[in-house]
Amino acid sequence: MNSDQLLKAYYFLKLNRALEERLLTFYKQNKVVGGLYRSLGQEAISVGTAMALEPQDWVAPLIRNVGAFLVRGFRPRDLFTQYMAKATSPTSGRDCNTHFGDLERGVVAPISMLGAMIPVMVGVGWGSRLQGQDRVGLTYIGDGGTSTGDFHEGLNLASVWKAPMVLVAEHNQFAYSTPTHKQMAITDLVERAKAYAIPAEIVDGNDLLAVYEATRRALQHARSGQGPYFLECKTMRMRGHAEHDDARYVPAELVEEWRGKDPIDRFTRRLLEEFGFSRQQLAEQDEIIARLVEEDAEFADQSPYPEGSQAQGGVFAS
Repeated sequence: MNSDQLLKAYYFLKLNRALEERLLTFYKQNKVVGGLYRSLGQEAISVGTAMALEPQDWVAPLIRNVGAFLVRGFRPRDLFTQYMAKATSPTSGRDCNTHFGDLERGVVAPISMLGAMIPVMVGVGWGSRLQGQDRVGLTYIGDGGTSTGDFHEGLNLASVWKAPMVLVAEHNQFAYSTPTHKQMAITDLVERAKAYAIPAEIVDGNDLLAVYEATRRALQHARSGQGPYFLECKTMRMRGHAEHDDARYVPAELVEEWRGKDPIDRFTRRLLEEFGFSRQQLAEQDEIIARLVEEDAEFADQSPYPEGSQAQGGVFAS
């Protein structure tokens, strides 16, 4: 990354966290419809992978990939209004949390069932290849989601077809409340990809630059016609599955261990100590973020709910 990209990465990391902290306030005020899913401690994965994509590439974010939406040009208000089911949201209040996309931005809307986006993105990548387009599809999966049928069927098909796809596995230690060692007999998720003859590597998911570089390698592999690539990002989910889950099942010492590996703190230190940025430069970005989040939070809070008469519109393709 050059200096501009490094500063942009800092901006997206901090915006990701500030946005979710404001969403938490809305949640506590009973203004969020349904659950609130945080990416606290995992922001470097979403931001690092999305920044590595080319403009023409496809991405299918999941519930903890807010950073990918931001990198692709969505504003905080899009997430605020979506979580609050407002008429001004990307789905006009018809759905919640991150269930939205925009094909013009190359963002494929997620499906709730974990693993389901993998065969979808295999198809998206394969369809692009058939049309002679230079486009790679990237999506995400959690460690728990690698135990689903769609994960295995999708990876097998991707391997057989050599589909231009990158799968990012966020190994965040817990599938809801089930620790990894209680749901699989392997330590590293890459073993599952290797079983389908898919190249795979493990990366520190809390190191933004490591994630970015690994994703660039993965995308180059897929783009060159060699087929899919699998990235396992080791990280930690620092909150419960959602805000209604107090995560009492997580050992306190494990939380403390990973608190010292916070991706934003680590990246900030590197910007200051290794790349020569000043605290003033970073403070200016923080001010821009604070103003944007406040402006968009006000917009979402004042936005109306949709009229009941609109419920059936935009549900089926015309």
